[in-house]
Amino acid sequence: SPQRAAAARERRNPGEKMAGAVAYEEQRRRQVEENRRKLDQLNLHHLSAALRDAAVAPRPSPVKSAKRKPRGPPPGDAPPRRSGRVASLPEQPNYRFEDTYADIEKKIRWGGSRTHSTRTDLIDRVYATEEARTYATDMAEELQAKLDPRHPSFVKPMTQSHVTGGFWLGLPKQFCTKYLPKRDEWITLVDEKGTESDSYYLARKWGLSAQWKAFAINHKLVDGDCLVFERIHQTRFKVHIIRQSSYYK
Repeated sequence: SPQRAAAARERRNPGEKMAGAVAYEEQRRRQVEENRRKLDQLNLHHLSAALRDAAVAPRPSPVKSAKRKPRGPPPGDAPPRRSGRVASLPEQPNYRFEDTYADIEKKIRWGGSRTHSTRTDLIDRVYATEEARTYATDMAEELQAKLDPRHPSFVKPMTQSHVTGGFWLGLPKQFCTKYLPKRDEWITLVDEKGTESDSYYLARKWGLSAQWKAFAINHKLVDGDCLVFERIHQTRFKVHIIRQSSYYK
């Protein structure tokens, strides 16, 4: 093979291999000297040394060397500092939490808004006991049993979501699908004194939404009260109210 032939020639002529190595070293030495001569002509040695010394030597920062003037308190008549983005806007009043809270409390206490009532305040919530809640439900079921059987009816105990906060009254699904309209419609609620009020029935959600809040507030319904809804016409109900407070009387 060619590899074996080359090895055999090297064994026969060891001096030839040595002469080749000496010639390579001589050529490399000449190239190094030539490169050094060119560097000396370009003066690159001195330039690299100057750059190395400049990198090692620390230079003082112009920011740190500058002396800052002490900042004193602003004069009393100086305007407050404002960013350029809002500098052109009119001056805003300085609101305080105490003043804002006092205004809100005054409106709630004195009825400053028609859409608010002291009964919607969490502080005025009534939490019925289990005994009072059960008593009102039992009395409502006894009343329902005495109603005209030709009038469909159902019993609905009141919870916090019915009489405070959300004011959403869900109705029994089975009763709705059997006796109430299949589309959204106004329903008339008649209390025990004959006073009428309307509430909007949502057919797809089986409940009363709009104006139910007014009925609950006007009749002072609280948690634990129980209502009997007696259907006296297609969209007309007589509402019997059993108070949970009657448990304590």
